[in-house]
Amino acid sequence: MTRKSDARARAIAAAVKLFRIQGYAATGLTQILEQSGAPKGSFYFHFPRGKAQLAEEAIDDYVAGRMAVLRSLSAGTAGDAPGFIRRVFGAFAQEMVDSDFQYGCLMQNLANELAALDPALTARIARGFADSTRIMAEHFGACGFAPARATATAAALAAALEGARTIARLERTPAVFEALAEVFCQGCAGSGG
Repeated sequence: MTRKSDARARAIAAAVKLFRIQGYAATGLTQILEQSGAPKGSFYFHFPRGKAQLAEEAIDDYVAGRMAVLRSLSAGTAGDAPGFIRRVFGAFAQEMVDSDFQYGCLMQNLANELAALDPALTARIARGFADSTRIMAEHFGACGFAPARATATAAALAAALEGARTIARLERTPAVFEALAEVFCQGCAGSGG
């Protein structure tokens, strides 16, 4: 039983990594199997619907990890909107540096490729963005932002993070995260949050 769970988890981890680096279409099943070390028969046992099912589970895994990071950053900066903003941009920047600027956002990569092709995966990705953005909105609300402002700030922050990843990958520097953190923090100055 443990071995089966391990093969499944390794396949999901390999898919998350590969989808983040090269996207969905460029990632073949053979590559996922090689990266995960899982035999083909085991793959279809765990993912009978194939690559699409693996993508669903990779999205869920990625979103769960993203939400855990955001919750942790929120807990560590309770009541401090600028501190939260700096830590969010800092965490995303550090992840880019640690991956040698290879990792994009799994949700962004798949949304760019699949939005017109797979409505079910697109809906799952949209829920992932909504759920993680809600955590940021809740943090801003707890910092005293009015509900509409908390929601708008969180949406803008989510969009800025996605754009920053793209620019950081191209420029191979985390400088864009630092610049955006400064701009967002200036927007919080003297306005009750």
